[in-house]
Amino acid sequence: MTEEVPPTALSEIYLRLLCHDDIDTVKQLCGDWFPIEYPDSWYRDITSNKKFFSLAATYRSTIVGMIVAEIKSRTKVHKEDGDILASGFPVDTQVAYILSLGVVKEFRKHGIGSLLLESLKEHISTTSQDHCKAIYLHVLTTNNTAINFYENRDFKQHHYLPYYYSIRGVLKDGFTYVLYINGGHPPWTILYPLLAVWEGFANAKGRSIWSGASPDECPVQQVQCCVYKGRAVIETPL
Repeated sequence: MTEEVPPTALSEIYLRLLCHDDIDTVKQLCGDWFPIEYPDSWYRDITSNKKFFSLAATYRSTIVGMIVAEIKSRTKVHKEDGDILASGFPVDTQVAYILSLGVVKEFRKHGIGSLLLESLKEHISTTSQDHCKAIYLHVLTTNNTAINFYENRDFKQHHYLPYYYSIRGVLKDGFTYVLYINGGHPPWTILYPLLAVWEGFANAKGRSIWSGASPDECPVQQVQCCVYKGRAVIETPL
């Protein structure tokens, strides 16, 4: 897409679920955003399988952004993130995992990424009600744009994951970021109350102890994509 995007583009954005007819378009977008090729089964799943929340942002009927997430039981979280929630939560407690969040280059910095993220949160509140306690994702430690985007939206760094990514044969470190909702919280530690107090103090000044930056709309950057232990992992392109 080469046309100039007006400042009011967000007012013309419509949201809809991805469907089977979108596969070719989604493939093209993923080819632009991601440095690896995904099997056809992956595209069929995210456009047809009801276990995924796959939402498209369209501008004049053209897809210009999308978010893909899965709401699942905490028991289905992979081992490296198994302690996202404190052990006291019931086994049927749910969490939401963001697989992908991307926006076409020309439409970045128009609030579309924020709109898609908020739509996921609204979907969780209407379908899972208060049973979903956390939204989480993975990101490269070097992707400062994505990190700032999420930290400015109250996501907190939960884990440092050394050698989590393998990108073109090169091992890269990652972070797990988590947004706790509906009373969800991580395992208690001796430092947790102190961090909570300091976070409140920092937020009162309009800053985050995690990023040191005032909240602001963050541009959407190109995604990095990789395979981790035989499964596809897509880093959020924000």
